[in-house]
Amino acid sequence: MSTIAASHIRRDSQGVAWIDDTNVKVVEVVLDWLAYGWSPEELHFQFPHLTLGQIHSALAYYWDHRDELDRDIARRLAEVERRQRQASPTPLHAHLRERGLI
Repeated sequence: MSTIAASHIRRDSQGVAWIDDTNVKVVEVVLDWLAYGWSPEELHFQFPHLTLGQIHSALAYYWDHRDELDRDIARRLAEVERRQRQASPTPLHAHLRERGLI
């Protein structure tokens, strides 16, 4: 595993960016930031085990590798959508559909 500068970010042998000394992927912080528009301080509230320095490093890493991470996010979304199309409805889903709630 290589360390990216002194930025709290490391890449594993598959090239996945992780926040040092955690089990949190950079993309996890980025997805919450993109989805909710949370500030670094709010991200710290949501991820109290991360320091503000780690959060800022994750966001800086995103901006430095935006195309790569955006492709990864799009790939993940496509996989979720594919699995949703293939999945059988759950009993709860069928019950809600019968009642016209979805």
